[in-house]
Amino acid sequence: MAIRREGTFAIAWRVLREQPMLAVMMFLQYAIWGTWSVALSGYLEKELRFTGFGLALIYNALPLMNLIVPFTAGQVADRVMPLQRALALFHLLGGVLLIALAYQKTLLPMTVLMLAYAFCYAPTLALSNSVAFRNLKNPQIEFGPIRVWGTIGWIVANWGVTLVRARFHSLEWGMIDVFLMAGVVSLIAGVASLGLPHTPPATESPDPLAFRRAFTLLYDRNYLVFFIIALIVATELPLYYILTFPFLQAAGKGIGITAENLPTWMTIAQIAEIFTIAFMLPAVLPVWGIRRTMLLGILAWPVRYAIFAMAWSLHFETPAIVWLAVAALALHGFCYVFFFTVAFIYTDMVAPEDARSSAQALINVAVLGIGMLIGGFFAGWLKDIFTVNGVTNYTLVFIVPTVITIVAGIVFALLFRERRAGEAVAP
Repeated sequence: MAIRREGTFAIAWRVLREQPMLAVMMFLQYAIWGTWSVALSGYLEKELRFTGFGLALIYNALPLMNLIVPFTAGQVADRVMPLQRALALFHLLGGVLLIALAYQKTLLPMTVLMLAYAFCYAPTLALSNSVAFRNLKNPQIEFGPIRVWGTIGWIVANWGVTLVRARFHSLEWGMIDVFLMAGVVSLIAGVASLGLPHTPPATESPDPLAFRRAFTLLYDRNYLVFFIIALIVATELPLYYILTFPFLQAAGKGIGITAENLPTWMTIAQIAEIFTIAFMLPAVLPVWGIRRTMLLGILAWPVRYAIFAMAWSLHFETPAIVWLAVAALALHGFCYVFFFTVAFIYTDMVAPEDARSSAQALINVAVLGIGMLIGGFFAGWLKDIFTVNGVTNYTLVFIVPTVITIVAGIVFALLFRERRAGEAVAP
């Protein structure tokens, strides 16, 4: 009812006025990731001649470190240290490591440093969600207008990469420009984190190990189904993050797409995400509920990948079909927001009150840990197996995630029944 009385625009404006530092936190959190994540694969493939396996090693550092988040970030936030201080510490260390990464040119030292950096950045994904949930009055309708600033940060970061490459020719600097820029943003985020609302750890709990409390969520059959489907869908996310850039870079030559301007084209996905998360999600979620909203999110995935597959098969004969693939980037708003963002909200709704940070870390294990880790190697394997004489057949590559996400959507629709807040199984 609150959403109808106040309206989505009014909610977004009110939350921004009441909690401006939460918006700053989300902006910087995802600006860091967005600066290097989109454009890095194209740089590594074209400039450093990395294979699909090499790309997988670099991109899988973050998913690998997300596997230990419940034992680090969640425990620290729920039992040891105020969340804002933990964020500051991780971002400052991460900034130094990103700047060091900018000077690497070979796979082994880059992989080692990337693992060290991911160890610092992975906890911040769960911690930033926890800071927001702990300081919002009604997270179900207020989280979207705060989380959207992360999407804006991602967009600004990619526009920044395009600007720096065009104006200052950063591809000729003799270093990995996106790592250097991301490192500067990370240092700024570390300092800004100290200005966040004070968010102390839980003072009382029946279990000193918060992650054990979070794992009780998996005793519930419906949450277990939700967790497994989230993991499976997440395996298909790296195909978007890792392969869309080289796919469009190769397919889009005839329509003027280049390595320099592609980061800006890629932000179509995040522009659509802004509309979805800030305005559609607060209006749709209270009416449709968790199950139907997430199901819509899952089914947007095969539509996007099917368009990519078709675009590659036809782009030589019909270059205009590539524009359809570019337009399909807008489906990312539904793919990511209606599934993954709702997953974070649902987890917060049903988690034990004294272990919510660890519960956020747990869902990060499924989405950004196990799923992305498997998916990163899967993306690299698909690229290598469907590449002949240096040319990748992206039609065959993208047919695979199309089929997988269709099956995941069917299973989710048949087996998942959402639980309301406070209904999670307790030990």
